Amino acid sequence: MNALVICSGGLDSVSLAHKVATEQKLIGLLSFDYGQRHKKELGFAAICAKRLGVPHQIVDIRDVGRNLSGSALTDNVDVPDGHYAEDSMRITVVPNRNAIMLAIAFGVAAAQKADAVATAVHGGDHFIYPDCRPAFIDAFQTMQNHALAGYADIRLYAPYVNMSKADIVTEGAKYATPFEATWSCYKGGARHCGRCGTCVERREAFDLAGITDPTDYEDADFWLHAIQTRSA
Repeated sequence: MNALVICSGGLDSVSLAHKVATEQKLIGLLSFDYGQRHKKELGFAAICAKRLGVPHQIVDIRDVGRNLSGSALTDNVDVPDGHYAEDSMRITVVPNRNAIMLAIAFGVAAAQKADAVATAVHGGDHFIYPDCRPAFIDAFQTMQNHALAGYADIRLYAPYVNMSKADIVTEGAKYATPFEATWSCYKGGARHCGRCGTCVERREAFDLAGITDPTDYEDADFWLHAIQTRSA
């Protein structure tokens, strides 16, 4: 399977790139600049592509991103602290983001004669993001089958869609993913903040997987408070 991986530079998509490079034929990484405040993640995607010896392309959709207003990831809105499962994290939704990226990726994949587009959506995203859920993945595949009928036959490969973040850490370690060379924090500072939903989820995932977290956090212990608050 010749696969194009959508890679943000985050832990999930970099782990997926290593998985595909090991199990299939990785033909390249595709990233998107949609005006996200944590744009520094794109540099980690570039590092991943160089490490795996494949082309890396960043698609500029900032004009699109400017119209997807109201999200803490693209607007002048504070990124909330806490666990991903909290309702407050809905402010991090960028409407239709994955659908837009996947549609572009399928077009690129068709032009490059790829067999698959790989995306790292996972089970932990289901609560907040509707375009990360299994029903969306299935529906998008059906839509693309019609959109490319007679021109290309491309599979939407989403191996993590029913897996937890801890499962991804475990599998990432299996494929020697350099976790320290990935970026998760939505605040986009010099270091991982340790307090936003992605940082809490990342820290918790390593703990559940029983694997040492190499990440440098500004607040390395907040995740415990966030989990306790969620459980209360």
